Amino acid sequence: MDFFQRKIDIQWKGSVNLVTEADLASEELIVHAIRKRYPGHRYLCEEGNRSDAGDSVYRWIVDPLDGTTNFAHGYPCFNVSVALEQEGEIMLGAVYNPVLDEMFHAVRSHGSYLNGKSIRVSDIGDLGNSLLVTGFPYDIRTSQDNNLEHFRRFSLRAQAVRRDGSAALDFCYVAAGRFDGFWEIHLAPWDAAAGALIVREAGGTVSNYRGDSFDLFAGQVVASNGLIHPQMIDTLKDT
Repeated sequence: MDFFQRKIDIQWKGSVNLVTEADLASEELIVHAIRKRYPGHRYLCEEGNRSDAGDSVYRWIVDPLDGTTNFAHGYPCFNVSVALEQEGEIMLGAVYNPVLDEMFHAVRSHGSYLNGKSIRVSDIGDLGNSLLVTGFPYDIRTSQDNNLEHFRRFSLRAQAVRRDGSAALDFCYVAAGRFDGFWEIHLAPWDAAAGALIVREAGGTVSNYRGDSFDLFAGQVVASNGLIHPQMIDTLKDT
């Protein structure tokens, strides 16, 4: 928050993909904490910090600033996302929104929580009454696989669709019942690792676009309250 809404150093990773000094400082702080507390653990971070040394079954997956474009423009929708993977399974996840001081977290088989209070997905069962959220990939200008047709179809079938620019918060808001469903393509592991677990532990469903098992490294996800999940999958199949 010390960096927020003041002049910051911005670097470009692509035509619309950027990184700020806040991303880098956050990642360094988190990696330092992991190394100090768990020196044998591995980690995978968005801005390049990575350690696959050793034979630890544990790996931390870190997005030090999810919603960087929002952050750089002074739009208050961003977070820090951290997950712990054990032998390919996400065991815990935490997503912190510093603007609203909201900490979402989940531990596998122990439920999901917001600031220490249990949360659950919504009970809306009809896509037409649902509030959905999505995002667009960084290569939207050059790739035909850019989510625009899916956005059009869902906009015509759902009550409304939002695009907030922070995948980790989109997951968490589904878990808390603020959104009823979320879909997106070209997500990186650090975008989804914590959030997917938080949705599942809140009673929701997470899958790929075909309704099959979600693969953290496959890049596509559908997350919902479970009740509208078949309708979301059908909408995606129509395109």
